[in-house]
Amino acid sequence: MLTRAIAIGIAATLGGGHAAFFSDGDRSAVLGYWSAPGRYQQEPTDRPGFTWKVRLTPEGSKWLWDYDRARGLSKTNPLVDPEPMTAREAEWEAWIEGAMAWDRWQASMRASELNAQDVGVRPDAPDGVPAPDPGPMPDDLKALVGEMPATAAAVRPLRHSVAFDDGLSLSYVDQVPVRPRYRYFRFGAGVTTQGQAVGKMPAAERARLMAAAGLNAGEQRVMMAVSPLEGGFDSVNTYDTGLVSVGFIQFAALQAGAGSLGEVLLGEKRDAPEAFAADFHRFGIDVDDRGALVALDLATGREFSGQEAARAIIEDKRLTAVFQRAGRVSNAFRVAQLRAARRMYYPADDLVPVRTGDATIKLRVGDVVRSEAGMATLMDRKVNTGNLNPLPDLLSGLARDLGITNADEFAAHEMEIIEAMSFRRDFLAEASLTQPNGPRAYSKSSRHGARPRPADPGSDGRPSG
Repeated sequence: MLTRAIAIGIAATLGGGHAAFFSDGDRSAVLGYWSAPGRYQQEPTDRPGFTWKVRLTPEGSKWLWDYDRARGLSKTNPLVDPEPMTAREAEWEAWIEGAMAWDRWQASMRASELNAQDVGVRPDAPDGVPAPDPGPMPDDLKALVGEMPATAAAVRPLRHSVAFDDGLSLSYVDQVPVRPRYRYFRFGAGVTTQGQAVGKMPAAERARLMAAAGLNAGEQRVMMAVSPLEGGFDSVNTYDTGLVSVGFIQFAALQAGAGSLGEVLLGEKRDAPEAFAADFHRFGIDVDDRGALVALDLATGREFSGQEAARAIIEDKRLTAVFQRAGRVSNAFRVAQLRAARRMYYPADDLVPVRTGDATIKLRVGDVVRSEAGMATLMDRKVNTGNLNPLPDLLSGLARDLGITNADEFAAHEMEIIEAMSFRRDFLAEASLTQPNGPRAYSKSSRHGARPRPADPGSDGRPSG
């Protein structure tokens, strides 16, 4: 039963907020389930003397994002570090790189001290050459984006193990290692797992799920091509700007604690209510009719909604594990993901405004882009950025330069269009997809002025959302 203190806290929480999604009996059952011995454990990831590590700070990552946004680069490829666009930006870049090297060196020394303290010995000097002090921050850079915080810190990652009553055990490590210039890292308590790749599922099982979701053969091939950039049905990411991101194309809760992830949960709750109750409600997670996440505090029974619920899921790895378990074992949750992906991100039926002379017409994407490689390219952009930009400007430019005004004429230039729209992956090289007619005009590398930089070992260079 709920204690009197918990019951009073629940009443206070819900009195002026959203309607309760969990009855007193539900709360008692959820808290009882998670308090059973062996359900949850945490431990250091390494032996004493090696537990402290150097990681990018959330504050430093946010500053890097603010810096790029101040330069007009808020929607860049997350796998690529944008190059300086002016001589002054090149000078800023040199200072930023120096400051970040200094921060990493200071954090390395601190990690050595803390590791030595853990085992009662004198600290060794960190490996490598000490980074020089970069000097004061340029005044105009500070005026543009504000004081640069420490971009690296010594942290102690923990391994979190969660065991369910059906025998499934899941494990996570927080303080995710990402590359030093990663712009989307927000939560040190966050974790990530790519799950079981959709492409490695038994073909018959995958076909049954996609048929149940109502996908035709071409849509299936496109989604199979895009999914390796995101994860499996059971992938989970709680360290970046998506807050809680789940599934084969990383449906994200975003800042409101709702987003596309809320739409997936709503879909399962509507289409398969009994499965939803078994997958989520009985473990302390629900969704309201607006698509906002709902989660219980597993210590007190307090009910959170929206962003507070998302943050509870980030902090409590038992709640995180509920999503991975559903993606691993629930056909209903997998089908809900596929249906939401088709509805929200498959771009064939989107209407794109195109300027033709003094008029603006709207073209259906599927009437212009007719190959699976083209559709995968656009879906990749829509999943990652939330829109199809710069497709409207690209088509308007073709209309201006070539005098074309209808879908068939634009479709004749599909190869050129898709080459220009390529984002994270070159789907024009995918043999499993149908391709636009005509030869490739130029290489992907010739279009981008920014060079990829290799990720640190174990990093995941993908933002949600």
